[in-house]
Amino acid sequence: MKKTYLLLALVLWVASAFAQKTEYVTQTNIPYYSDSLNKADDYLRQQCVLDLYYPKNVKHFPTIVWFHGGGLTGGHKEIPEALKEQGMAVIGVGYRLSPHIKAEHCIDDAAAAVAWAFHHMEQFGGDSTLIFVSGHSAGGYLTLMVGLDKNYLKKWDIDANRIAGLIPFSGHTITHFTIRAERGIPGTQPVVDSLAPLYWVRKDAPPLLLITGDRHMEMLGRYEENAYLMRMMKVVGHKNTQLYEMQGYGHMMLTPAFPLLLKDVRKIVKEKRVND
Repeated sequence: MKKTYLLLALVLWVASAFAQKTEYVTQTNIPYYSDSLNKADDYLRQQCVLDLYYPKNVKHFPTIVWFHGGGLTGGHKEIPEALKEQGMAVIGVGYRLSPHIKAEHCIDDAAAAVAWAFHHMEQFGGDSTLIFVSGHSAGGYLTLMVGLDKNYLKKWDIDANRIAGLIPFSGHTITHFTIRAERGIPGTQPVVDSLAPLYWVRKDAPPLLLITGDRHMEMLGRYEENAYLMRMMKVVGHKNTQLYEMQGYGHMMLTPAFPLLLKDVRKIVKEKRVND
């Protein structure tokens, strides 16, 4: 029995020592478009950069590509504190904003940033089969559009089905209200066209975890939009769509949502490694 306790203590000490040795590196303002595009467009060069946070001297870690909120008109790239020191990389993405561009082109930037992750994370030690996409509000909308409409990543020779998981926080599933505003359509008039994630429901999409605030406290009908997306994904035969409603929280429901994101990422990573 004494030997067993000593062995357990040694294992715990080694695990603790390993955890303490894990260092994280942050690189900022990395362009994700080509030099030629950056030179041709000052606003693109300013906005279309990302910050990369990753564990040093670790191999095959997952990566979360994170899109900030702000209605496609504001906000800044960010690496959420809740996602740090979790054994994975986080990419905080900046993108162009309306009215400097048409809001729909924010999706082009989001796809270019996700493509950058697929093309570059292995050189930092990451696993390109474990790229997750997430974001809050407008960032949730971008997450869904890049993951469900395969045309955006196809431009970069990437199959959107390679994404390990889509985890939008309070994202529009109808056409985004800023895109509607540019067309003179009020925010209270729902539209489902090719710029709506709901338009692209499909059976073979990546795993989808939808998280919203309380339906009675959320912005407009954000919970109901996500509930309808969940229902339609199940109707078309998608086997891995989940919806969580953060009761008691409004649109800014990030605090209770981050643990769900991390849990889902770890679950998918574990399943993949077992199957491999």
